[in-house]
Amino acid sequence: MALWFGTALLPDGWASNVRLTIADGRITHIESGVEAGPDDERHGIAIPGLCNVHSHGFQRGMAGLAEVRGPAGDNFWTWREVMYHFLDRLTPEQVEAITALAYIEMLESGFTRVGEFHYLHNDPSGAPYANIGELSERVVAAASETDIGLTLLPVFYAHSNFGGAPPTHGQRRFISTVDGFAKLVDAGRKAIGNLPDANVGVAPHSLRAVTPEEFTAIVPLANGGPIHIHAAEQVKEVDDCVAWSGARAVEWLLDHADVDSRWCLVHATHVTPAERSRLARSGAVAGLCPITEANLGDGIFPAKDYMGEGGRIGFGTDSNILIDAPGELRALEYAQRLSGRARNVLAVREGRSTGRTLFDAGLSSGAQALGQSRIGISEGAPADIVSFDSADLAYAGRKGDALLDAWIFAGGKVDCVWRGGRKVVHNGRHIWRDSIATRYRRALESVLE
Repeated sequence: MALWFGTALLPDGWASNVRLTIADGRITHIESGVEAGPDDERHGIAIPGLCNVHSHGFQRGMAGLAEVRGPAGDNFWTWREVMYHFLDRLTPEQVEAITALAYIEMLESGFTRVGEFHYLHNDPSGAPYANIGELSERVVAAASETDIGLTLLPVFYAHSNFGGAPPTHGQRRFISTVDGFAKLVDAGRKAIGNLPDANVGVAPHSLRAVTPEEFTAIVPLANGGPIHIHAAEQVKEVDDCVAWSGARAVEWLLDHADVDSRWCLVHATHVTPAERSRLARSGAVAGLCPITEANLGDGIFPAKDYMGEGGRIGFGTDSNILIDAPGELRALEYAQRLSGRARNVLAVREGRSTGRTLFDAGLSSGAQALGQSRIGISEGAPADIVSFDSADLAYAGRKGDALLDAWIFAGGKVDCVWRGGRKVVHNGRHIWRDSIATRYRRALESVLE
């Protein structure tokens, strides 16, 4: 098959009249400055799909449920109690239905691959399912049905706080032993067997949820794949880490683990200048989720200084409170503007588009964080392509990087999305939206009755 675009963002910049030949889900040939063939599907504007580096799919179903003020000051920790209550009764079928809805919304917004930080493992009583990979298989089924690319990140979670504190009742569905976790990872690898270009990494949930001995035992299970961990999301987490170890969370990780390009430190919000610089030099990715971080009141990551030091950033949707690929990029820049009382903070030099800077950072680092070596609209890469609706007034009269700025900052709409060469979004809607939305509605009506 062949696709033709009036303009497309290629690795060396914007090109006009671009024809892509696609076979077996990959781009096999690129021509620019050519007319469309008689059988080519024609569109106006194309960009590569982005990687979503951090998602908890099942949390899409609780979006908006934690927006009622409690009797004390609300914060991340009170939100977490709402989350525990929400998942108390979730069945495997409901997990799959909710996750599938999250994945079609990701595709509709411009994400074509997701890193699923998957920590819901046990049944409602806290016991492992007879099939230990039951819920991993449900995540894989949601990815298969929606056609999103999947990096499955089984999560090891054993404790409620630093020093091996016993887990709470609300955490019972997350808990595993080291041996049990090894079986979960194996089950995940089997589950993705028939899913095109899927891969598996590992994710120690956070330093508060693992002991150093457990951490040392589970990291090698990545077997060369991605390693993700929550780090320094909350001030309390950092303070508790200092009380336990004498070191801050990111500091401890950099001192005790071989943190390199395989790693993604999710949030890393509360870092000192020294930690920030060391993280930038490590080659790891800071997995930023600005919409969730704003919703939870986490704080603001020091993106300007970090990126100025060569630090790599990827974008995720985390709690899936609102799934919006350009919105995540916009929220990061706007937080920097508000904190610094300035504009175009993250553009790297005078005359540089802020949208292009954010997009390029998210494209390359997102792929790195999810273990993907071939990216962009390039020969040999997966045909993961997003087209903009060129009839949308947000794009009127724009060209080049101004198109990205219109998408990110002016609400420009997505028209179509191809994932692995298959068109899964048409006229802004996923091809299976109606059936998946029906299952999602039934699941939520049951869970919230």
